[in-house]
Formats: sequence, C-alpha cells, structure tokens
Amino acid sequence: MTQDAHTHHHHGDHADGSCGHTQTHAEPGEGGVTDPVCGMSVTPGPQARSRDYDSQTFYFCSHGCQTKFDADPYFYASGNAGKVEKAAAPGSQWTCPMHPEIVRDEPGSCPICGMALEPMVPTDEPSEELTDFTRRMWISSVAAVPLVILTMGETFGLPVRDWIGHQFSVYLEFVLATPIVLWAALPFFQRGVSSIVNRSPNMWTLISLGVGAAYLYSLVATFLPGVFPDQYRMTGGMVGTYFEAAVVIIALVFVGQVLELRARERTGDAIKALMDLAPKTARRILPDGSEYDAPLENIVAGDLLRVRPGDSVPVDGEVVEGRSAIDESMITGESVPIEKTEGDRVTGGTINKNGTLAIRATDVGADTVLAQIVEMVAGARRSKAPIQGLADRVSEVFVPTVVVIAIVSFVTWLVVGPDPAFVFAIAAAVSVLIIACPCALGLATPISITTAAGRGAQAGVLIKDAEALERMARVDTLVVDKTGTLTEGKPKLTDVVALAGFSQEEVLANAAALERGSEHPLADAIIEGARHRGVPMAKTSDFEAVTGKGVTGKVEEREVALGNAALMQALGIDTAAADDQADALRTEGKTAMYIALDGQLAGLVAVADPIKETTEAAIRELHRQGLRVIMATGDNQRTAEAVASRLGIDEVRAGVLPEDKKTLVDELRAKGARIAMAGDGVNDAPALAAADVGIAMGTGADVAVESAGLTLLGGDLSGIVRARVLAKATLRNIKQNLFFAFIYNAAGVPIAAGVLYPVFGLLLSPMIAAAAMSLSSVSVITNALRLRRLKL
Repeated sequence: MTQDAHTHHHHGDHADGSCGHTQTHAEPGEGGVTDPVCGMSVTPGPQARSRDYDSQTFYFCSHGCQTKFDADPYFYASGNAGKVEKAAAPGSQWTCPMHPEIVRDEPGSCPICGMALEPMVPTDEPSEELTDFTRRMWISSVAAVPLVILTMGETFGLPVRDWIGHQFSVYLEFVLATPIVLWAALPFFQRGVSSIVNRSPNMWTLISLGVGAAYLYSLVATFLPGVFPDQYRMTGGMVGTYFEAAVVIIALVFVGQVLELRARERTGDAIKALMDLAPKTARRILPDGSEYDAPLENIVAGDLLRVRPGDSVPVDGEVVEGRSAIDESMITGESVPIEKTEGDRVTGGTINKNGTLAIRATDVGADTVLAQIVEMVAGARRSKAPIQGLADRVSEVFVPTVVVIAIVSFVTWLVVGPDPAFVFAIAAAVSVLIIACPCALGLATPISITTAAGRGAQAGVLIKDAEALERMARVDTLVVDKTGTLTEGKPKLTDVVALAGFSQEEVLANAAALERGSEHPLADAIIEGARHRGVPMAKTSDFEAVTGKGVTGKVEEREVALGNAALMQALGIDTAAADDQADALRTEGKTAMYIALDGQLAGLVAVADPIKETTEAAIRELHRQGLRVIMATGDNQRTAEAVASRLGIDEVRAGVLPEDKKTLVDELRAKGARIAMAGDGVNDAPALAAADVGIAMGTGADVAVESAGLTLLGGDLSGIVRARVLAKATLRNIKQNLFFAFIYNAAGVPIAAGVLYPVFGLLLSPMIAAAAMSLSSVSVITNALRLRRLKL
C-alpha cells in the first residue's frame, strides 16, 4: 500500500517495532519506493536502510520497520502486510468493575462510584493506579508511625510528649500530617468532589468528609485554640487534635485499596491464562518446503503451518497432513486427547501430543475460537447479575443515610455527651463516616461473577452474562436434544439381517451401493460399515431419494429399495417376514431399515447413534442436583423411549421438529418450570432464546451462539453438570458476600455512632473504624477468590 500524502504521521520506534516519527516524504514515483512494512514512501540511496531478500532489495523508513521485516521477510516480501487487520491492543478500553455501563478510552475513575477503571480485557501491564497507591500507602504509613508514637507513646511507656513539650508535639503532628492529607490523600478528595458534582454519593464521599473533618478540626485546634471553651483545653492551653487519626485512616484506606487492586488483578488471571495458550510464533511452511518461525500476528488465513509434538496449535485450521492426538482440555475441560487426521479441524491454543501435523490456517486473530472465548469471558465480567440490583438500590440510599446518621451522632454527642462534648462529637461523626463506606457492598457481586467467569472458562463453560449464571443456579428442568448431546452424533452400522434366500454380504453390498448417492447421515454409517467389513460396492444408477421414506435405484441392473415400512408399502412389498425383528431392533434404540431386491424383501440393516460414555453418569448427577430431564428428539417414539429408559430420563418427546422445541419450552414455562435448554445452537436457536437459560453445545462456530447464555465447549452433558455446580457455588458466594457487607455495616455504624457508650463506655476510634472498613472489602474479595479453587 502506498501513502498518498506529503506528510505521514508515524509513531516513533516503539518496543513493538513500529516506526514512529513525523517525516515528509517524496511522492512515490519521484524515485521513491514503498516500505513493505508500513507502506511509507522511501527514497533509495546509500544512507537508506535496506535489506536484500529473494533477489530483491527492500528499503525501510526506520529501524523499527527493518527489525519487523527481518523477523518475517517472506510475509512482508509477499505484500501481506496490508492483509493483516491490526486489532486494537488488548485493554485499549477501560470499564468500572461495579458499573459496566461506564466505558472509557483511557484509565481513570468511575464517575458513579469513584473506583479505578480497569482494562476490559486483562493485560500483563502493571496497573498504574496500583503502582501509585502503593507508593502513597508506604509514605502514609511512614508518617503514621511517628504520629502514633507522639499521641499514644505514653500508653507504651514512651512519654515523648513530655520530653519534647505538648506545644512542639502538636506542631510536629501538623508538619507530619499536612503532606499526607494534602498530597497522599488527594485522589480521595478528587473522587469525593467528583461524587458530589456527579450527584452520585459513594464511599469516597464518606472518606473525604471524614478525613477532611478530622484534619480541619485539628487545624483550628492547633492555630486557633482560643475559639474553644476552657473545658476543651489540656496542659499548656492546647486543644486535643486528630492529626494522627486522619493520617492513620488514610494509610489504612490505602492498605485496603492496594489489597483490593491486587485481588482484582487476580480475578483476571484466568483470562490471562487463556490468552497465553496461543503461542507467540507459528512455524510457517513455504512453497519450496522450507520452514521458519513467524510472529503469530503475521499469520493469515490460507498459510500452511507445521505443528510439532509438544507445540501449541497456533491458530484454528484444518489438518492437511499427518496424524496426532490433540489435548483440548484447556478449552473443553475434557482430559482425553482427541485423535486428529487429514481433514479434521484443530483449535488454536490446544496442545499437540505426539505426532507432527501440517495444518492450513482457516481462522486467525480475533476470529479464532480462543479469541472468542477470551471476549466472551471478558464480556461476562462486565455484565450485571439481577441480584446486584439489590446492592445497587441499597447503595443509592446508603451514603445519604450515613451522612444523616453522622450529623445526628455529632449533634447528639454535642448536646448530651460528657465533656469535652465537641471532641466526642467529632470522633463519633468521623467514625460513622469512615466505617460505613459501602465499598464491600458494591464489590460483593461483580468480584464473584468475574472469578466465576474465569473459572468456568478453564473448565470449558463459557458464561455470556451474569444473569445466565444466576438463572442456571435456579433452573429445575433440563430439555436436551438426543443427537450429539446424549449420543455421539455419528451413527454406526450395528446389524445386518438377511432373510431366507439372501446372504448378509449381498444385503449390505446393495444397501451401501445405493446409499452412496444419499447425503443422509445414516447413509454414511452404512457405507462406512460396508467398508469396515470389506464388502465391495457396485455402481448405482437411477438413484432417487423419497422424502421421509428412503431411497431407490438400480445396482448392477437389480432394482434396490432401502427405507422404512412406508416406502415398502408404497412399492407394494410385504414386510411381515421382518417386522418382529425390526421392532426388536428399535426396542434396543436402533434405527431399522428394510431392504428389497427386485421387488422382494431381502432383509434389514440397523444403524444406531452410540450413547456417549459420560451421558449416564451426567444424568445421574443432574438428578442428584434436583433437575428433571426431558429429551426432545426427532426420532420415532420406540427408539427414543429405548434410549430414555436406558439412561433414566424422566420424560420423552419424540418426533419433535426443531420449530416444535420452542413450543415445548413455552408449554413447560407456562406450567411454572424454570428451564435450561441444551441444543446445538443452530436449529435450536428459537428454543434456546425462549428458555430461562439457553445452553449451546459444541465447539467451533457455535462458540458465540447469540441465543445461548452459556456455551459448553465439550458437547456433552457433563459440561451441564459443571455449569450447574459453578452457578450454584457462585450464587452462594454472592449471597455470602452481600451478607458480610450488610451485617458489617449494620453492626459497625451504630457502634461508631456510640450506642454502646452509655452501657459499656465503648466508643470506636476513627482509626479502628478505618481498619474495619478496609478489612470488610478484603474479606469480600478473599471470599470471592475461593471460587478459583472450585472443583468442577
């Protein structure tokens, strides 16, 4: 691609190798050539950066572009640079963990709650706020130690005030506290002011009011002690101050914030682990057969890649050569490696176990299954669960209520408190403001959802949004499709029955020869079965498919018909000789087909879709969890009931067309059932959308099925068991968090206001209130992080 303009903005030689300065360039054509990396025009000359490759000379505008070219010359020399869409860097947008509707293009604070915004997709970059708050925490803590010694030293046998004098002690406290309040606590005050301006009072409103009140009171007491009545004065005419309380509160709030920010970073660990599954390079095979490691971002659809034993598969693709077992456990949660041969699809991020494969890249960049999983998990972190509405409604009235309680406490102590009443009043009001911070309340739900979304992704359970997870915990009925969900979805030939006068080989050879013209999945099973048994297949002519009945045609001049009883009846062929055997086969869950040769019934072929090994145990576990399981299938009643009775399924709906499944879901919901519907996400989309929770089964294109709230990467019922366990554990965890937050505030505020003082003489120090407030947030986060160790 050529650049049109005389000026072209470039971004400096960055760490990523991009070039970056603003330069003026000649028009291409005035002796200029195009930089193959960035497309800028470069004037060739002895001073110009250049590199020879494949008998061509390439020129570069900067060292960064030349470095990129050197890493992958074939890619740039082929003119592929323009084909690669440069996706926005992960984390290029920021959102609030408590208010996902807030999205910004740069880091900052949430205008609603004042919390630090975090990247929408976690990155390995250190959090700027964590770095800044850690520095402020250490400086505040260093200042807090001498302040505590100055004010409380006598209690520990260090009467420092007596040694240096009370007057000097107060001035020293002022000197130590002022930089902490005016510099270290500046982010608190900025967020507090912002909360009032945005009319969304939050924890920072309370902290800034509390710290501000303690500091301003101390300032007046230090420099204008004359405004206080005599009973407030201590030795030397000084009035008691709260400088140390203000600084210790600031230090403790920073401790809580740093612990919280670190824990919040850990909730994104699962996403980072998923992102790290894709290797940084891919081994490209060139047309001449040579190979080299190319940067992953330079791989385009159609590239031929080598995957060696032990390597991660770099992108989604199709095997074109080789045979190997692929470990897909990190994406599907299934531990058994899957055999892959020519024509099979492979998923980026899975691990090649033993053989060597050559694959053709089909989906790269943001189109890969892994990229879609990361986006889905990141999306779940940003969604709100209905239970969060309770916390939101409480938070809306909570802060104004706390301010009113603080004012009432202040006035009450002032009027009826013992001397010095004003000092007691300030202490009570500041303690109420500090201890009541609703931070833990706001974090209770999002922190659990975030952790659960990451844990689910590791076990092959993708959560589209928090609401789906909450609903999954409450469902009582599961509707499942048979084919591909309960069964393998790959029918196999099980029985060949020959009537008198015909041989089994003759029956199978004619059935397989005829089915070669059919596209029906059962046809594949018959052909594969004949191949496996070494039965030869002759040529077919006059092939005709009779909808809903079967197929007819000529095999080496013999008239052959294969299908159900309705087809035989239409052809005037009596099936009585084989009806009992056909019924017996159907009772075993098999699909039996009649075959007629030259107008005479010759026998039966039976095909069955084997039940997955995990299905029976999964249904037992779902029953144990209290779920009613209903199977909806297009199969005939007898085959469906055979499968259902073997698996212990509660109810069977047979002969159901895809459009009937939505009607079934609506009918069950009308009876008050809470329904999870599991399907393949394509023809089941209306039913998935109608259910309380839609569960899309399978990998590949189904990974981001819009109509499903949950997606299971392993297409079997054990994934539903895992999803249900995760959902129930998450809802339980959220309730525990909300309980911790509510009970803590319900108990803490009255104690801080001084209700225990008349009986026990107990009044909470503002410093203890600050420690308790930080501890509540940390306890909520620690509880949520337990979900990371949940056994699924």
